[in-house]
Amino acid sequence: MKKGIADVVTSKKRIQMQTAKLEQQIVKLDTQARQALAQNREDLARMALERKTTTQSELQSLDQQVTELEAQQQQLTDAEQKLRSKIEAFRTKKEVIKAQYSAAEAQVKISEAATGVGEEMADVGLAIQRAEEKTENMRARASAVEELEAAGTFEDLTALGSGGDEIDRELAQLSSGSQVDDELAKMKAELGTGDAPAPAGKAATHPPPRAGSGRRAEPVIVRISSENQYRLPDADAERLNKLDNDAVAAVEAGDEARFQELWAQMLDVVASDGEAVPDDELVESDVIFPPGTSRSRRRRPTSRARG
Repeated sequence: MKKGIADVVTSKKRIQMQTAKLEQQIVKLDTQARQALAQNREDLARMALERKTTTQSELQSLDQQVTELEAQQQQLTDAEQKLRSKIEAFRTKKEVIKAQYSAAEAQVKISEAATGVGEEMADVGLAIQRAEEKTENMRARASAVEELEAAGTFEDLTALGSGGDEIDRELAQLSSGSQVDDELAKMKAELGTGDAPAPAGKAATHPPPRAGSGRRAEPVIVRISSENQYRLPDADAERLNKLDNDAVAAVEAGDEARFQELWAQMLDVVASDGEAVPDDELVESDVIFPPGTSRSRRRRPTSRARG
């Protein structure tokens, strides 16, 4: 549309330029006719006037063409303005339709998300369902393993020894508890006044030297049953006597926790200051202790070179 208007305007300008030339030529011919007539050259004046008339006819034709082109230009301008208005209206309507479509699309997505009918929500629902199934399977597996473990079906690989099922472990615990009770009764009998008899089937031990019995001129030989003999310095005799007296007092007072603490201290003295007697050396034990606890086993003394 704009190109057509530009072409019309260009043509009008060209015709206007020709019109200007013709007007100048008419003025020129009129002047020439007057000059020829002044010089009594009527023939030349007639020819000039004839050309002037022809030029005036062409000028009128050009003026008519300019008028027509101006009309066409006005029509094209009006049509271009109407078309522009329609285009602007179309663009406005397009934006409105686009906004309405976006709103409708958003409403559809929201509705699908709320009702779960959309593809995305369906995928999310399936993922949640699979996760719940895996969780339930894992919980069931954990419950089954716990039940089998409680029934003793599985072997405890971390346990020392041959292991065994739950019944074996309960029996072993009962046996261990019975052994501890027997050893405790034996210790009470050894450290007491002699009123309590030693448990049946247990070997008697020599009581450790008591306070007031005098210092030994020789090292003290202590035996821990089922382990070894240890040679302690003479200076530890009084310490052992004191611990022994305190342990007897604890037994008589019924303070088992205090007795266990003193008993552990006595084993610590042997473990820290004792020197293991070689197996090929036969010496008589001055003191015999029942088997040491795990505390004394962790600090068991090693043999030292004898001079």
